[in-house]
Amino acid sequence: MATSGQGTGTVGYNVQTAVDNKHHLIVAHEVTNVGNDRGQLSNMASQVREEIEAESLTVVADRGYFIGLEILACEQAGITTFVPKRLTSGSKAEGRFGKPDFIYVAASEEYRCPAGQLLTRRHSLVENGMILHCFYFSGFQSCAMHKQCTTGKVRRIKRWEHETVIEAMQVRLEHDPTMMRRRRQTLEHSFGTLKYWMGSTHFLTKSLPRVST
Repeated sequence: MATSGQGTGTVGYNVQTAVDNKHHLIVAHEVTNVGNDRGQLSNMASQVREEIEAESLTVVADRGYFIGLEILACEQAGITTFVPKRLTSGSKAEGRFGKPDFIYVAASEEYRCPAGQLLTRRHSLVENGMILHCFYFSGFQSCAMHKQCTTGKVRRIKRWEHETVIEAMQVRLEHDPTMMRRRRQTLEHSFGTLKYWMGSTHFLTKSLPRVST
């Protein structure tokens, strides 16, 4: 499992827990030996819906669960998700424009940049099993704002073929900003209770079957 130090980790197991927001009861849990939470969202959400026999379900998770394919899987299963994006923009950190500064124009399938230029779709590629469409502006070198955009020869924007699913979720988050606070009040309550009962101890056994028990 990753720890707070850069490039550091600890040997242990990853416990996935889903808690209902009314009673703060653990509805489903699973022990994994994967050191991150990516890839767990649709699995845990499906377990919860089966457990409570619900036709519809709303799931709130922290940004560690953000991955497009998992959010798409939930969408296709009729599960509504609230998961904030991971903050990984190197351009923003260095004071340049980030992807959110580029506005997608659905009618013409183009991106409008902060300088008002239109980035058109040029080609597609596959990364991590996802089909991405690549957009850029051919006259980039003559743009007066190009230094605020990228250090490369041209600024490219990549758009996932199912990006509309992510955009719809972002709109839901903006319309209900209290969701993440409710997640903390729901899930952390259960973990706090467990730690209070158990003291400072952790799993005093080894192997996935024993820890799961």
